[in-house]
Amino acid sequence: MKKIQNSYKKSGVNISIANKFVDHIAKLSKKNVKKTDNSISNDNIGAFGSTFDLSNIKIKDPVIVSCTDGVGTKIDLANKFKKFDTIGIDLVAMCVNDLIVQGAKPLFFLDYIAVGKLNLNKTKKILKGILKGCKISGCKLIGGETAEMPGIYSKDKFDLAGFSVGIVSKKKILNKNNVKENNLILAIPSSGIHSNGYSLVRSLIKKNKISKRLKKDLLKPTKIYVNEILNLSKNNLINAAAHITGGGLIENIIRSVPDKLSVNIDLSKIKPKKIFKWLKLKNISDHEMMKTFNCGIGFCIIIKKKNLNKIKRFFSKDYMPYEIGYISKDIKKINFYNSIKW
Repeated sequence: MKKIQNSYKKSGVNISIANKFVDHIAKLSKKNVKKTDNSISNDNIGAFGSTFDLSNIKIKDPVIVSCTDGVGTKIDLANKFKKFDTIGIDLVAMCVNDLIVQGAKPLFFLDYIAVGKLNLNKTKKILKGILKGCKISGCKLIGGETAEMPGIYSKDKFDLAGFSVGIVSKKKILNKNNVKENNLILAIPSSGIHSNGYSLVRSLIKKNKISKRLKKDLLKPTKIYVNEILNLSKNNLINAAAHITGGGLIENIIRSVPDKLSVNIDLSKIKPKKIFKWLKLKNISDHEMMKTFNCGIGFCIIIKKKNLNKIKRFFSKDYMPYEIGYISKDIKKINFYNSIKW
């Protein structure tokens, strides 16, 4: 009796499918890179390392800024609702929105996709979202890694991680030392929950029936703020910024303020979207809402009062910044006033 030989394919890893996906990425990469763009090479995809030419970037005293992130358990809902074409936008957004907190222009992005079993249709849809996120933020997808890991992830499960690099002039870096007493704090609306707090969301929807509308709201991709924030920075209209992610408003805004100064927020001025009002009805305290979710605020900027009207010119109606607080000298690092009007 002939003994059946063991192979990598029999263990659950199909290299030929992975190679097809790499070929697909390479074709899309060539299609999305302009012929006049010499910053990246068409040989990047499939190589051991990716290259990016900085020689044509005219920035005085350039500083490289790097960020890495994932999209957390929002991935589980993408799987549950079988919608994979927007989760890649979330992945890019979570990285580039961190870059612009320091005023850095995103240059390039790399992704890591880990799966139990490689499904070309699903991974192509994920990639579509990543490319769209890169296009919105003005950066290039120059490489990445796709890992098939049977036994570590079940057949349909997957995980994503992203890595982005940006550049900024040393003199234009946004940091908390620019913040002064009596500066205003402006909230820029979120598109929805973005990519934080989904472990709590998932526990809630297990116990509740959800509509098609709610499914759409739960998977709405994270707003990318790159164009607006870089324009403000270019025109010297902001002192500091904060990306409102895990930890919500409570944890993130204080990271952008020096130790000697305090944050004062009037909670009654916050404009929560319908999805947060739905969450609030699920017996969640105001404090828990604010430290878990963005509650309708995806990004904050700290500015001089005199720049308020100039700043509004750079935003569309849906994402118009509005005043929620100010900076002062106080013993407490953060002070909240009134309550959110759910």
